[in-house]
Amino acid sequence: MHFGHQNPPSRSQNPPLSPPLSFAKFLSSLLRHHQLSSVDHEARTTFSTRQPSVDCEPCSTPITRPSFFSPHNCVTYAVNAFFGPDIGSFSEWLTSTLCLGRHCSTAGCHEFWSNRAFLICSLGQTQPKTAISINTCSPRDRFVMPSMASSSSTHTDKINQPNGLDADFVVRRQQIEQHRKALPIAEVQKRLLEEVSKNDVLIIVGETGSGKTTQLPQYLCDGGFCRNGGIIGVTQPRRVAAVTVAKRVAEECGVTLGQKVGYAIRFEDVTSGSTRIKYMTDGLLLREALLDPYLSKYSVIILDEAHERTVQTDVLLGLLKTVQRTRSSGASDMAHNDHIKGENGVPLEKEYIQSTICLKHNRGKKLYPLKLIIMSASLDAQIFSKYFGGARAVHVQGRQYSVDVLYTRQPETDYLDAALITIFQIHLEEGPGDILVFLTGQEEIESIERLVQERLPKLTESKRNLSVVSIFASLPSEKQMKVFLPAPAGFRKVILATNIAETSVTIPGIKYVIDPGMVKVRTYDPSTGIEPLIIVKTSKAQALQRSGRAGREGPGKCYRLYPENEFYKLKDSTTPEIKRCNLSKVILQLKALGIDDIVGFDFIEEPDRMSIMKSMEELFLLGALTDDSKLSDPVGNQMVRLPLDPIYSKALVVANQFICLEEMLIVVAMLSVESIFYAPREKLEEARTALRRFSSPDGDHLTLLHTYRASDEFLEKSKQVSSNEKAEKKLRKWCKENFINSRSLKHARDIHSQIRRTVEQMGLSVTSCGDDVLPLRRCFAASFFLNAALKQPDGTY
Repeated sequence: MHFGHQNPPSRSQNPPLSPPLSFAKFLSSLLRHHQLSSVDHEARTTFSTRQPSVDCEPCSTPITRPSFFSPHNCVTYAVNAFFGPDIGSFSEWLTSTLCLGRHCSTAGCHEFWSNRAFLICSLGQTQPKTAISINTCSPRDRFVMPSMASSSSTHTDKINQPNGLDADFVVRRQQIEQHRKALPIAEVQKRLLEEVSKNDVLIIVGETGSGKTTQLPQYLCDGGFCRNGGIIGVTQPRRVAAVTVAKRVAEECGVTLGQKVGYAIRFEDVTSGSTRIKYMTDGLLLREALLDPYLSKYSVIILDEAHERTVQTDVLLGLLKTVQRTRSSGASDMAHNDHIKGENGVPLEKEYIQSTICLKHNRGKKLYPLKLIIMSASLDAQIFSKYFGGARAVHVQGRQYSVDVLYTRQPETDYLDAALITIFQIHLEEGPGDILVFLTGQEEIESIERLVQERLPKLTESKRNLSVVSIFASLPSEKQMKVFLPAPAGFRKVILATNIAETSVTIPGIKYVIDPGMVKVRTYDPSTGIEPLIIVKTSKAQALQRSGRAGREGPGKCYRLYPENEFYKLKDSTTPEIKRCNLSKVILQLKALGIDDIVGFDFIEEPDRMSIMKSMEELFLLGALTDDSKLSDPVGNQMVRLPLDPIYSKALVVANQFICLEEMLIVVAMLSVESIFYAPREKLEEARTALRRFSSPDGDHLTLLHTYRASDEFLEKSKQVSSNEKAEKKLRKWCKENFINSRSLKHARDIHSQIRRTVEQMGLSVTSCGDDVLPLRRCFAASFFLNAALKQPDGTY
């Protein structure tokens, strides 16, 4: 589809400011202008319906609800003087309370008013202790802001000189708006809003870089889809994407992160009561459904990167399909049904639903219909459309330049060595442009980074201008942000990334892509119950996504480290995660939602029956399910409240009985992260010596306990003589000396803090067994018995 987009005209006038006024006078002046009493609160919130028709300033369309910044008035004000430094909150309050009739329905006009409102709100930033005036002007003298898309220095000067607005700030705002308007999705903004209005389910196929993830939620929010306090929820399959995108959108909106725009991931909730655009992981939304089965606070839910088909996304599709139909009929109808039937007759039990927060607050009230948008970077949207009964699918064209794809003549026996050689080949022989290298995980990334740094000094001085950055899921967010920064002047940037860089994030400056054709995936063998991570070949779809990253900003090159004939042997698409993982955690969550018929649940693609039965058996043996496959009480209900794998949840429940919950919290936290210990090849013996300082003859679980306690003791001693920041820095040094992965340890500490709070909220007593480890070992046997193996005389198990 191809749609036009009309920009609002530029403005250039700027009147002088009148003397400062108090906030009380500010409101009085505003309300008098609208012929209202300053104490008439009810009238103040509905005044726009009583006003005579005026013309929308950008396009002259007659409207009956005048804008706060209409031709009849002009208001500038000091945000800091009245509300403190939180400009975003004040701007949002102003929009929601006073600007009921901001503009006509044209999307371009809305953007005009939004840009003007934001810049006026920003005037308070440079003069925090000075009240800026309110001026009610005639139409000819009114304060007029320039178009944000304009790069004219005249406009910048006119804003900066009379009002004291920082020139760099204005330039940055102009750059952001220019970037937004240059995105392919901007051309179809109006049509997309029309499609969402007309369709309860909409599938959007947008190529990476089209702007769908950052722009569509803003279009929807500005287009009135947050009316009645609704939130636009956007799910991401990865934490890093949820965080980075939320930060970008908050900057584009000109608000503080956590106000109008926020994010929520495990261990981190940067949202507030004023949040209207919320980015989150798909797993987090699934957990929210446990407390609120109707997801009643959301007006729109966007499932982004749906083509990745994570197990959480597949389950959400089934739940949202039922929730959407239920909300259309209203909560009051549901409260009178004994059993609410889901798809394929799947029942949601009334007893459970009536116990939820949602129905207690919504019983007898109408729930607003839920809009569902499924966004995918894959061109094959047919599976989603068919699943939702022939749902409408639209395509947003992306920016894609030509990409030359090069293959090796022979298969590479060591793809890491081949990748390293190719990095230097590009650096020495090709023109400017950054290099993106796809690797399978943190270990490979750190290995390549070390080898690059070792070889750089061997190059001539003029060729040492290579800057290496990395991005993978467990990397702290502040370090992940480095990949989005430009390289130092005169340097070429090399980005070492996992498949997170295929579609989840868009990294600027990429011209060269190195694709070894490998990816790490989780697999599951139901016969053994083992769920290892293995390295496999990518699919054709993944290979195409990777090569496409080289052509976002101009012509590029992709170096595939395998022969061309191997490409045609690859699978067309990646096997959905739900077909290759342990389903016990998913089944436990579905049971908590009152869904008993797991086999009959409306999955978009049915998982293997053997996997379902094996996972059900596992939950039964753990005591989470009763003989008739219901959620058990109290064990099952306690386990489902913990954001952990069922086997770890069971361990915590049992530890409460064995009086060793404090120790088990530590062990479970350490088991929930990637390997704590690492052993470089060149320092293997030193690493083994370090490990012996913490090792226990009673097994690895107690070794992990000793390691955590040793690190905690070191940190507490450091805090007694240093600041928290210096103590954390000392801990990282201690970890390095002891060959401990500091990132994994920090992650374990975060998990420990979260699950400790959760068990305390559940009423469990966090007690310690002290130096007596026998209760802890008994607890291991009572919860980890599914992982037990019997050693045979010949040494096998």
